[in-house]
Amino acid sequence: MTHYLDHAATTPMLPAAVEAFVESAGRVGNPSSLHTSGRAARKTVEESRERIAAALGARPSEVVFTSGGTEADNLAVKGTWLARRDDEPRRVRVVASAIEHHAVLDPVEHLVERRGARVSWLEPDRCGHLSADDLAALLAEHADDTALVSVMWANNEVGTVQPVAALAAAARAHGVPFHTDAVQAVGHLPVRFDDSGADLMTVTAHKLGGPLGVGALIARRDAVLVPQLHGGGQERQVRSGTLDAPAVHAFAVALDHAVATRDVEAKRVMALRDRLVEGALALDLGISVSGCWRPGDAEGRLPGNAHLLVPGCEGDSLLYLLDAAGVECSTGSACQAGVPQPSHVLLAMGHDETAARGALRLTLGHTSTDADVDAVLAALPGVVERARRAGGLL
Repeated sequence: MTHYLDHAATTPMLPAAVEAFVESAGRVGNPSSLHTSGRAARKTVEESRERIAAALGARPSEVVFTSGGTEADNLAVKGTWLARRDDEPRRVRVVASAIEHHAVLDPVEHLVERRGARVSWLEPDRCGHLSADDLAALLAEHADDTALVSVMWANNEVGTVQPVAALAAAARAHGVPFHTDAVQAVGHLPVRFDDSGADLMTVTAHKLGGPLGVGALIARRDAVLVPQLHGGGQERQVRSGTLDAPAVHAFAVALDHAVATRDVEAKRVMALRDRLVEGALALDLGISVSGCWRPGDAEGRLPGNAHLLVPGCEGDSLLYLLDAAGVECSTGSACQAGVPQPSHVLLAMGHDETAARGALRLTLGHTSTDADVDAVLAALPGVVERARRAGGLL
């Protein structure tokens, strides 16, 4: 039996979303076509857009569909920087946190390497929290040449939740657009675009029970973006491409369900997470928790996130050994040219490379049960012992 604890990577589709997808996929029609079938597909898209907007506290006109979170982040970062730079050539700086997902980090690095952008990194504390005061101080010095601020709503590795409204307010006070990647937060936290103060917000379907390959950039109507794809001019002329009506429909159904059940589900998943963390700490293996964790906290840390540091082990060894034991999880580290790299998130939070290499990310979601937690706790002692032997530490 397989125990899936990698919901932060992707979560299984909800039955209602599968049903919606299959229902729509059985009907032909390009949403851009003017005939009857095309208009029916367009109706599906627009009704879904309205549902997604309502669930996220946005206007339908602010929902720009994309192929997922990575494309939405690229459109937000590159599109805003180019638009602002073109309008005011002095605006070449991007401010971003040092713990962003690579879907933000890599576009920023691209702008630096290929477009002459400058970047200022916001550094987290040991818990992974970012400070609105730090952002305000940075912008007090650099607001005149800053094109964009980008800070994720909740971290994909350690689950730390950021003070998005305060960060957005600091950016707005200096007249700088603010983008937040809310991919991990939607469905687990109360996320409302209108209350956040953000100008741009990234969401995706497959993290909340919808299909892979569809997401959205929520963009204020006055947000100016240079398109990154060119073609038919769909989606406010900023994101060309034929819309996947079945996937958009399933996205809307999954989001509705996630928001409707969020409060109850967050408490249930949080209880499983706390039992997992407490059980792992009690195994006398020297395991610690990365990021700040306290039992019962579903606001400062994502309710389903258990991120553990296992001394004397390589994360990849732990992952493969747990996989062999029927437990699927991740390390959160990167792999470049076949060589595992310690997590940039953990390094930014002040962990050294040795500690960062022994990371395990165990994330729970709507299919998680007590049996999944029991399986992890039963497997960990033997897995850690074997991983340490493989590393020559026993």
